[in-house]
Amino acid sequence: MAAPSLLNWRRVSSFTGPVPRARHGHRAVAIRELMIIFGGGNEGIADELHVYNTATNQWFLPAVRGDIPPGCAAHGFVCDGTRILVFGGMVEYGRYSNELYELQASRWLWKKVKPHPPPSGLPPCPRLGHSFSLYGNKCYLFGGLANESEDSNNNVPRYLNDFYELELQHGSGVVGWSIPVTKGVVPSPRESHTAVIYCKKDSGSPKMYVFGGMCGARLDDLWQLDLETMSWSKPETKGTVPLPRSLHTASVIGNKMYIFGGWVPHKGENTETSPHDCEWRCTSSFSYLNLDTTEWTTLVSDSQEDKKNSRPRPRAGHCAVAIGTRLYFWSGRDGYKKALNSQVCCKDLWYLDTEKPPAPSQVQLIKATTSSFHVKWDEVSTVEGYLLQLSTDLPYQAASSDSSAAPNMQGVRMDPHRQGSNNIVPNSINDTINSTKTEQPATKETSMKNKPDFKALTDSNAILYPSLASNASNHNRCYINNYLFPFILGPHTSANVGVLSSCLDVRTVIPETSVSSTVSSTQTMVTQQTIKTESSSTNGAVVKDETSLTTFSTKSEVDETYALPATKISRVETHATAMPFSKETPSNPVATMKAGERQWCDVGIFKNNTALVSQFYLLPKGKQSISKVGNADVPDYSLLKKQDLVPGTGYRFRVAAINGCGIGPFSKISEFKTCIPGFPGAPSAVRISKNVEGIHLSWEPPTSPSGNILEYSAYLAIRTAQIQDNPSQLVFMRIYCGLKTSCTVTAGQLANAHIDYTSRPAIVFRISAKNEKGYGPATQVRWLQGNNKKAPLN
Repeated sequence: MAAPSLLNWRRVSSFTGPVPRARHGHRAVAIRELMIIFGGGNEGIADELHVYNTATNQWFLPAVRGDIPPGCAAHGFVCDGTRILVFGGMVEYGRYSNELYELQASRWLWKKVKPHPPPSGLPPCPRLGHSFSLYGNKCYLFGGLANESEDSNNNVPRYLNDFYELELQHGSGVVGWSIPVTKGVVPSPRESHTAVIYCKKDSGSPKMYVFGGMCGARLDDLWQLDLETMSWSKPETKGTVPLPRSLHTASVIGNKMYIFGGWVPHKGENTETSPHDCEWRCTSSFSYLNLDTTEWTTLVSDSQEDKKNSRPRPRAGHCAVAIGTRLYFWSGRDGYKKALNSQVCCKDLWYLDTEKPPAPSQVQLIKATTSSFHVKWDEVSTVEGYLLQLSTDLPYQAASSDSSAAPNMQGVRMDPHRQGSNNIVPNSINDTINSTKTEQPATKETSMKNKPDFKALTDSNAILYPSLASNASNHNRCYINNYLFPFILGPHTSANVGVLSSCLDVRTVIPETSVSSTVSSTQTMVTQQTIKTESSSTNGAVVKDETSLTTFSTKSEVDETYALPATKISRVETHATAMPFSKETPSNPVATMKAGERQWCDVGIFKNNTALVSQFYLLPKGKQSISKVGNADVPDYSLLKKQDLVPGTGYRFRVAAINGCGIGPFSKISEFKTCIPGFPGAPSAVRISKNVEGIHLSWEPPTSPSGNILEYSAYLAIRTAQIQDNPSQLVFMRIYCGLKTSCTVTAGQLANAHIDYTSRPAIVFRISAKNEKGYGPATQVRWLQGNNKKAPLN
């Protein structure tokens, strides 16, 4: 975590959608990038479910249905996958609940559940201000406040320290309550405390940590419950313990429990001499406890004043949720003294990055031309931008330092004479597969009805700071997290997906130094289905004649298009992006260099995970001008010279994410080559449908034929002993050669097809075009087969 003076709080101000009214006593959980808020009160108890998409800065109200619970405040609220459980809370003044509700967020469906009572003893009584924590398939309930009076208007408070265990059924439903027998001294009764569960990586003993709360007076004690031995203890801590407090929040990120806000005793008052009568106030103090060493660290103390409104103001009864390594805080009540009875609810939303972001995936190629690359990389959650760098073995030729020399990104078009396909060399196939993607099976159509939209909406490609690919004179202005960044909106591209980098030339053996490829994850909807991209391991091809086999080694990755079977066909344009290797290829071999010898130049800082690269900045020798992006030092690009990309040249790329803590580590290195004019592009709009003989495979000519197309070749990956020994080394057989843009793959040929399991089970095809210069890059297509190993047409 950053030092206290370096905390970089951000207030979110540019959100859209129906913002919930300010409140306190609400609760929040996270499902991926979504922050889901329920309950709370302010001039009445709220009963709506609000969702904030942290990736798109959008609030929305999902259309919930089923057994919708009444509004409640100070309730239990936990998340198990996409299932949320709500227990207890105050439903109206003086009336508390002990009912349990389940929300299936994948369908926004509420259901009231009735757990079995404990084998011995009574179920939990109605309460508020309790803790409700999840670990594995069990929820743990501790403490809270009950009303001893049967008359809700006559509130007789009773503080609780009972402890219950709730066993959950897998996916949906619950089993029942139990009352574990615990050892050791039990914490004193309390409400409005916090409880988190943490398990060290090296030891399999999860522990629940209870901190603070209220029992007539604010508490600052820390308790630990070993969930395996059910033993209570008070761990010895080091550092400065936070002030006694209640209605604070506790969030675990890594091995740290972050404590923020709450009600604390007023300055100058002795809580030991008058614990029940002292006045109290809200705080904005912020500390964390290292759960491995039990040492407290103060990040913001109660005595630190904030005259610049650079962090959340004091509050209690707010909500906090961790998304990745970022903490979000929303609403809560702000107040001065209880005696003045002047609490005001906050409506602001803040976040804080607790550590630098992880390294992104390798840079992936979408499209290449003779003088530019369209690249992307997998998104990193909760970041503010990406620093993209490249290096090359070419001698640098300084370009104009005038920022207007950069080509205008608005309306820019790829080289119409060459749109071939060229990709990178990942170390592992897993590096390029987006684990959050889902693919549709080859044999049935998947309905999207009632599916939650958990995927972040992406906006236009925005480039922070003067871009190489943009005209600096056309800058729009945009506030991102309270920082003003000039940026350029890039052109909306069609559904471009990268393809195989190697050239399937019948006379050419692909050299070992060939630049290889990886995946583009651009998506296009196909009626009720989705065409997506994934990668498999391939490189270099040899084709001797029409019946020979094409083998691929494991040194590279390819971009692929998912062609779905079908009855309903949609077109996905697949732009080739590799430069074919031939005798006319300029000799710019990629030299092996040590990391210390490689000079990296900045392409720019980008808001989104895609970039159009046609130039890069030349770093001057000696002292550089530095500017700030959050806590990250970056060069002042307006003072740097630029250099254009050169045709037929290899470039290495790497990318790092940026958040409020600075620039994170760089990704693994990827390598691409710019194209040489003259070769045809890859066939596009590949479609697959079943017919009586087998399947019908069709495509459209390359968008950049660079002359007359003389023939097309289609290949099928087949089963061989070689593949069994090395599944990632595909062997291809040519199944078609001719001028037509379609062919039939017979059932007999499909019976010999290799089912590739490097990602999702699929049959792999490749299609390439030939002109007077030779074969261009191939489009690789994966026909998904579902999760079984049956014959493809079954």
